[in-house]
Amino acid sequence: MTLPNTSRRSFLRNGALLTAGAFLSPLASLRPAATDLLIGIQVGPESFVDEGVDALLDWLKDKAGVNCISLTTFTYGQGFAGRMGPGRLYPGHGELASKGAPFHGGNFATPHPEYYHDTILKDTHAPDHNGRDILAEVLKAAHKRGMTVYCGVEDRWDKAFDVPGLEQCAEVDLRGRSTFDRSRSVTTCVFNPNVKAFWMGLTRDLCSSYPIDGFLFENERSGPLTNALGATPFRKTVGDTSHVACFCEHHRRAAEARGINFERTKQGYERLVDFVQAALKDQRPPDGYYVTFQEIIREFPEIEAYDRMCDEGKIQIVEEMHKTMKSIRKDLKLIFHIEQTICFNPFNRATLNYDRLWDKAEYLKPATYNNCAGERYADFVHTLGSTIFRDVPQDELFTLLNHWLNYEGFAPLSELPKAGLPASYVAREAKRALAGVKGRCGILSGIDVSVPVGEGSRIASPEDTYAATYAALEAGAQGVVLSRKYSEMRKELLEGAGRAISAWRNRT
Repeated sequence: MTLPNTSRRSFLRNGALLTAGAFLSPLASLRPAATDLLIGIQVGPESFVDEGVDALLDWLKDKAGVNCISLTTFTYGQGFAGRMGPGRLYPGHGELASKGAPFHGGNFATPHPEYYHDTILKDTHAPDHNGRDILAEVLKAAHKRGMTVYCGVEDRWDKAFDVPGLEQCAEVDLRGRSTFDRSRSVTTCVFNPNVKAFWMGLTRDLCSSYPIDGFLFENERSGPLTNALGATPFRKTVGDTSHVACFCEHHRRAAEARGINFERTKQGYERLVDFVQAALKDQRPPDGYYVTFQEIIREFPEIEAYDRMCDEGKIQIVEEMHKTMKSIRKDLKLIFHIEQTICFNPFNRATLNYDRLWDKAEYLKPATYNNCAGERYADFVHTLGSTIFRDVPQDELFTLLNHWLNYEGFAPLSELPKAGLPASYVAREAKRALAGVKGRCGILSGIDVSVPVGEGSRIASPEDTYAATYAALEAGAQGVVLSRKYSEMRKELLEGAGRAISAWRNRT
């Protein structure tokens, strides 16, 4: 096919525009002016250590069109911080994890003890960069360039076994086992007063001690119902779902305060876990898998009530962080990261409804990572198809989910990991979010830039990143956040995003 008088770049731009255009709503007419776009990128502190604060900021601003840095400031996980490790595609910049000390994590800023009097979680200072205050350095240099800086704060404590007091804050699973176990990753109880006090102390500390512009808060933990079913796009197989949490005394008190019978809740989840484990062994109940699942849910309505309570506990922390920020400085803004399960999982869609989230933050950032989404959606279909929908052929389940979720134009299930999802998926999800919030807060589409995938899954091209970025802006999003972390991003993909941003700003 020849395209006379049409450049490849224009063709790609127009293709993204036409693909996205089919999914626009009247809200798209409320799109911000080009000068008002928030173009963010998530960067771990190690990238500024390895590549230099000034040099990296200049490159991101000039080549990727970035005007906002989400600097990972607190996490014990390596999804949003840390160098590239073994088995990952080296992006061609930065140091490798094998060249430095092992990743530890924690608070990468300078903690001020007076803000942590009300919690036993007092000692979280990250030792990774010899006490270097990367936040202070980046703030000064970024503000000089007219760029804003948000503290990236993630609720992950993975292997933080050396943090004093963390064991008392750990979740307890259905069988009474603490997640403070070196064979597992530590998760903290959202109803534990020490955990709540820690998040408020961290918020007060960072907002009072530094001239930051806001927070980007991330908590990707699913509720107990999703975990009991193994209904998540982040795993390829369903394992021991009795690890579902949390069932500690703090959760008991929270349940009782809401009129939820805690013991019946546990009985219901035990029944559900037994059902899932039997399904994985291909032990079909007389009424079939889905009907039996419904029988359990109807017999134990506490299952869904408790699941909603757990999600409310997570959201409550976000609300309290937001109020704390505003009590310190009215101009501070919060970006709330929404995990990708809000796209694929009907249960999560019902719980994390945009109409219920709009007042929690100035911006919501749905993780619409379309390249890795092919693999993630396929894994979700396979895991859900091995439990409550085990009677349904998985190709038919995929079709059914697409109808439920209003998706079309995807590759067949067998080809989905290799194909990824098209830019129209990004546009469609931006449109859905915008329709849900009704202009009451901003939507920042999370753009997949080298998010890791398994062997045989799609490796994105610059054209893919261009199309996804342009589709989000054309759908009416107030901006984008290039994700997950700069240390894994290939620069040619970032340049593709930058070209899309420039093209959208200069469109006629």
